[in-house]
Amino acid sequence: MLPIERQQQILQTVTEKGVVSLTELMECFQVSHMTIRRDIQKLESVNAIAIVSGGIALPERQRLLAEPSHQDKTILYPREKEAIGAEALRLIPANSSIYLDAGTTTLALAHALAGRDDLLIVTNDFVIAAFITEHTRCQMIHTGGTLCRENRSCVGALAAEMLKNLFIDIAFISASCWNQRGISTPNEDKVAVKKAVAAVSSQRVLLADASKYGKIANYLALPLTAFDAIISDSHLPAAAALAIRNGGAALSLAGE
Repeated sequence: MLPIERQQQILQTVTEKGVVSLTELMECFQVSHMTIRRDIQKLESVNAIAIVSGGIALPERQRLLAEPSHQDKTILYPREKEAIGAEALRLIPANSSIYLDAGTTTLALAHALAGRDDLLIVTNDFVIAAFITEHTRCQMIHTGGTLCRENRSCVGALAAEMLKNLFIDIAFISASCWNQRGISTPNEDKVAVKKAVAAVSSQRVLLADASKYGKIANYLALPLTAFDAIISDSHLPAAAALAIRNGGAALSLAGE
């Protein structure tokens, strides 16, 4: 087994279990203590795991307890988000219906749509809706629903029910946390919206920068297997990229 393959399996194990001992890893992979230490050091260098007494765990910062505000997120990784938006733009045929989930990465895709007039755009995000109104002549539907002020969007059962009445060609779905299991959120009201749009869309594309990979939150919104494609950026750890591709997802790394 190649080191990168072993490292992605170590990452998957600690993601599933939370904490794993060195002895357990040595027995699982039938390798020496020194080999496991090298793998762990590599994963620690990209902040994928934390070394604890006798083993490894997810770093404390990896569990997201509250969603960052829209304002906070606008200053994080703008170049990566712009590259992801440009990559996602290539997936949108003329005269299609698309969903833009709330978030600053999907906002970058909205910016890439400036000047278009041929799409039906559905969104639960007020910032995206305002941009589409001012900078395109596309048809637009806002989901409505319960206001989430911090993220300037609508969430909850009303937004989910509205989406159930639509047929969407491509849903571009955002995530504040994602790993090999799926996308998760600390906001339970977001789960219903993401599940609803996934159910009514012909294609589902995850847009998430690499800084969010490996983070988890309390509520699993969608499994990674729900997505037809994933677009992240070139900072995604190689072990993580290999694990995702081995899982069958079509992964693109913008800026690679």
